Amino acid sequence: MIKHIALALTLAIAPLSSFASQFVEGKHFTQVSNKAASTQPKLTEFYSFYCHNCYNMETQYLGDIKANLNKKVKFDSKHVDFMNSEIGTEVMRSLGVIQALDASQKDKLTHAMFAAIQGEEEAGSHDHAHDHSAHDKPELNSRDDIKKVFAAHGIDGKKYDQLADSKVVDNKLALWRAQQREFRIQSVPAFIVNDKYAINMGEIRSLGQLIDLINYLALDHKS
Repeated sequence: MIKHIALALTLAIAPLSSFASQFVEGKHFTQVSNKAASTQPKLTEFYSFYCHNCYNMETQYLGDIKANLNKKVKFDSKHVDFMNSEIGTEVMRSLGVIQALDASQKDKLTHAMFAAIQGEEEAGSHDHAHDHSAHDKPELNSRDDIKKVFAAHGIDGKKYDQLADSKVVDNKLALWRAQQREFRIQSVPAFIVNDKYAINMGEIRSLGQLIDLINYLALDHKS
């Protein structure tokens, strides 16, 4: 699904109104919640540090997506729990720690976690499906392993544990799991707009179309 975006990455990003009449519910996007849309327009990316296409999205496309969101649209990211295991929870928790740190550290630590799990070469590969089976021998097998990644970027073990075991991070993980179920997230990366609409990535043919669809759903679409 991401390959469709990669093929058309050089296309110019179109004005918000130019695609609006072409977006069809059930094709380009799906309503995934019966609740009212969030009052704050927002885009949420669900992803996993174990997912190769998520790493490609993070390093190659997400910057352009965020830069071209309408200024009213807030961006957030959440880690899925497809593993249902102790190490899976610890890896989820690491994103909660990253989000609690200074903004200047977030990108480098996010990339470091991808690389630690997938390896630098594999993390940048386009050849793997967006699941967790493609990487059979993750480099991280415990919280201590994760803490070494953070320590290499100036976050000592004591500070990591304090943040990782905080109520704020516990609440984040509970919310991420609940929303993963509510929004029926089955593959990643996945984009949810206003806590109500899922982008059907298989129907997206350009980066510009994706951005226009996100802005349209966040600001203009009326269910």
